[in-house]
Amino acid sequence: MKSVRRSGAKPASPESVFHLPAVQALFFQILSFFFVLLIARSLVAIFGIAVNLWLAAFLQGLLAAGFSYWRKLASWWLAIQLFFPLLLLFALSLQLSPTLFMLGFLVLLFLYWTTFRTQVPFYPSGLATWHAVAELLPQERAIRFVDVGSGLGGLTLNLAKRRPDGEFTGIEIAPLPWLVSVLRTLLTRSRVRFKRGDYRHLDFAAYDVVFAYLSPVAMPALWEKARAEMRAGTLLLSYEFPIPDVVPTMVVTPLVKHRRIYCWRM
Repeated sequence: MKSVRRSGAKPASPESVFHLPAVQALFFQILSFFFVLLIARSLVAIFGIAVNLWLAAFLQGLLAAGFSYWRKLASWWLAIQLFFPLLLLFALSLQLSPTLFMLGFLVLLFLYWTTFRTQVPFYPSGLATWHAVAELLPQERAIRFVDVGSGLGGLTLNLAKRRPDGEFTGIEIAPLPWLVSVLRTLLTRSRVRFKRGDYRHLDFAAYDVVFAYLSPVAMPALWEKARAEMRAGTLLLSYEFPIPDVVPTMVVTPLVKHRRIYCWRM
């Protein structure tokens, strides 16, 4: 039997917070804004040339994308940085009610919550995935199953219906998906328990199967936690994202868009 220890998420230091891609991206946008503002005012003061607002937004995005490239942020951040000022200017030009912007902000806030820190966006799975996971569960005995990052709760609710002998739990950090999953349990009278919080505070030793649909960035830390806490013979499942440099025990492939479920027997 392997040794088991509890682990929890430590408070992030200011240095580690700045290394988060979303924080760096925001800093580069602010820095680029002041650079462009300085250039625009200098052109007016020296040559009497006024910079077009759309051109200024494009220059800000170009500078922010350049800083992001310099810091080796992922490729999608370059596109986000380039187009963000232009899209923001376009949205302002529509002269929509501020209430709409506030509602949109609140929906996105409660849907994605701490994605800037966890780097795990909202990824819904589908029925084909649920069926494949059900086939992987141990059939000879009752199991304790947890879905880390359970989203709207579809997988966990489906598995609990298939396996009434098991104990199924989902944990989700974002308030809106968690609330939806709780309401679904009430409407369906399911026995599933949905917790709101960070899965890093869970003790994986309490479960026979741990399922994750996170992001490539989160996989190394997930593996370290699973290796430290999960009991011998238990199962770690990851949909779509493998653990770098760790060979899976099994890979299930017949899923939509060639996505896979990676399985590790601990």
